[in-house]
Amino acid sequence: MFLTLDALAAPRVTITVPKTALTGPTSGRIYLFTSTSDNRPPFTGPNWFSPEPFFAEDVVVRGGESIVLSGDTKGFPGRLADLPTGQYFVQALFDFDIYHSNHAKGAGNLYSEVQKLEWDGSNRLELELTQVVGEIPFEETAFRKQVRLYSPRLSAFYGREIVQKATVVLPRSYNASETKRYPVIYAVSGFGGIHETMGRSLAAGGPEPRQGEVEFIRVFLDGQCKWGHHVYADSAKNGPRGAALIKELIPEVDRRYRTVPAATARFVTGHSSGGWSSLWLQVNYPEMFGGVWSTAPDPVDFRDYQEVNLYAEQPLSLYTNPEGKRRPLARRNGEVMIWYEDFGHMDDGLGRGGQLKSFEAVFSPLDQQGKPLLMWTRDKGTVIPSTVRYWVEYDINRLIQRRWQHGLKESLEGKINVFMGTVDTFYLEGACEYLKQTMESLGSDAVIELHADRDHFNLTTPELMQRIRREMSAAYLKHHSNE
Repeated sequence: MFLTLDALAAPRVTITVPKTALTGPTSGRIYLFTSTSDNRPPFTGPNWFSPEPFFAEDVVVRGGESIVLSGDTKGFPGRLADLPTGQYFVQALFDFDIYHSNHAKGAGNLYSEVQKLEWDGSNRLELELTQVVGEIPFEETAFRKQVRLYSPRLSAFYGREIVQKATVVLPRSYNASETKRYPVIYAVSGFGGIHETMGRSLAAGGPEPRQGEVEFIRVFLDGQCKWGHHVYADSAKNGPRGAALIKELIPEVDRRYRTVPAATARFVTGHSSGGWSSLWLQVNYPEMFGGVWSTAPDPVDFRDYQEVNLYAEQPLSLYTNPEGKRRPLARRNGEVMIWYEDFGHMDDGLGRGGQLKSFEAVFSPLDQQGKPLLMWTRDKGTVIPSTVRYWVEYDINRLIQRRWQHGLKESLEGKINVFMGTVDTFYLEGACEYLKQTMESLGSDAVIELHADRDHFNLTTPELMQRIRREMSAAYLKHHSNE
């Protein structure tokens, strides 16, 4: 057999798994990451705001076997054969961890040493996955604890053992008494957050209460899953995440620590994806929480899904507006930082765990291959109405309207607080405006505030966070004496 000149000129990357690295056939995704800089390991990319090329394939591999990436291997922004010539630092990674959205943090994932090379489009490159991503260490103190809890519900759903995890931070006065009980704040991270690093600044205990405040036990939740952030919503792909939190983890926290085990002493908060999560939990489990303080939540009304009406009679494009101009996805100081189409292609290149596919994993049913139904066409970005019909169940604003006169009005009284910047980095303010209009039309006492000239990253000022602590304290003291 003779190779053609084209075949000889095509790139070929051989990635080998050491024989002892895997115990049997393992399914996952193999990546080749590139970077023009050596200031970080390439496999920690891509950066949302300045992604560099990477390439990937889903594979099943055994120890001792090799995977070959050819010029046709797809990735971002295109095929491996289309990678421009030049100097690169390259690194391979095999992602098969089941817990983390970020391949670079998935314990047990295998990766190679970094190679520096001159890429000319005909390279024959060999990489071996000799390195292992380690467990993220948890720094425990007398006041900062980790909860690890076997989840019967999630284990049954996945057909393997699944452990729920959280960080608990105790008040500074906790160890001075054996009887005093405390209210609890459940704080959900934004996209990509991990509980192992949350609450590190509180290693010596929760902050001293200021005037009008009480001490809280704080529980930090991260929403981590293979498909991104599961937002504590039960879904076809991520399983009964909300039920596992409500029926398993919260009762376990109440069992292990001296909480006040009542809804009037249990509050929920979060930012961004955590903001959406916290609002979802309060609305769906009003009997469990005494109030939500949500900041910059992901889209809470799909009439404004980052400036796109998913319910439009004539399906819109996520990539371009009706005038044919490119749609932005993120901005900073009025300048577009991310375009929707570019980010969507990068997200698809990651395969799973990206922000956009995270939404599909929560809101969509599954296709015959067990993958979430696509919400938009990948070529032109056109919204797919047959999928959006299922997403309606996760439209928080519509959910409130639908259930308002069936018990939600009474159970949410005095419990809804949402804060958003008027120039949110990811164009989330429009959906929040719809929520504000709805709550006002329903005669609700919900607090929905749009803070002038604030974006996704400067909304949560020290003043706002102190205000939230005071309001949580007041909500607690309304029903309990601070003894």
